[in-house]
Amino acid sequence: MNVRAILLGLVFVIIWSSAFTSARIIVLYSSPLAALSIRFLISGLIGVLIALFLGQNFKLTKSQWRATLIFGLCQNALYLGLNFVAMQSIEASLAAIIASTMPLMVAFAGWLFVSERLSSSGIVGLVLGFSGVTLIMWGRLNQGVDIFGLVLCVIGALALTVATLSLKDASSGGNIMMIVGLQMLIGSAVLALFCLFFENIHFSVNRSFVLAFAYTTVFPGLVATVVWFKLVNLIGAVKAATFHFLNPFFGVVIAWLFLSESISYMDGIGVVVITVGIYLVQISKRRIY
Repeated sequence: MNVRAILLGLVFVIIWSSAFTSARIIVLYSSPLAALSIRFLISGLIGVLIALFLGQNFKLTKSQWRATLIFGLCQNALYLGLNFVAMQSIEASLAAIIASTMPLMVAFAGWLFVSERLSSSGIVGLVLGFSGVTLIMWGRLNQGVDIFGLVLCVIGALALTVATLSLKDASSGGNIMMIVGLQMLIGSAVLALFCLFFENIHFSVNRSFVLAFAYTTVFPGLVATVVWFKLVNLIGAVKAATFHFLNPFFGVVIAWLFLSESISYMDGIGVVVITVGIYLVQISKRRIY
């Protein structure tokens, strides 16, 4: 693990974690799927225009098109769509905690399907990380939680796992910014269909909504996605996914700062356990066959 990878991972996870707070604000004033569809439409068009300006084109390889479709459907439409719906009834910090269970799913799926594996120390790290997440969730569950929202977030984490594994094909072959833009447009189209059939579309435009929507469109929408592509290409899906274990810490802190969500001593203990888990996974040996 080099310094560049660590910095990319930290930048990504801070922006990604903040998206839960901005999403929570957005769904307070709008239909979740409609707002997300519009966000991806804007981000996608900006991404494609930037790609064209950089000299990139629509000539993707077959594996890149496949990965772009999978990523657009699984991350943008399913993972984020389900999380936006869920955050109408659950806290942003809890959504961030659930999302951080994804690395364990990626590690198992990577071993099962794409021959990625971790050493024994890496496995211990993943177990510790998941244990820390469980510890934090246990305290939150004792406070009462909407089960439907919780289930949606879990299904979303599974979809994010599939999206993460698809990135290996997408990030090889160039045209990364074009891929970023196209997968967002795919997500926008799928979400638009769902919101037309299942949502009563409404918006309450105010300062909080505009700021949260603009931030989510530019930073989690474009910047974090580009950083994530580069990170996965640099260190692989399994190790890149371990940065999601930092989501509970940053997710809880950012939600506390901007939404006044509570932080308990259980959160603090869980973060320490998670940090140890990340360290063990990062120093573990990774092999690709």
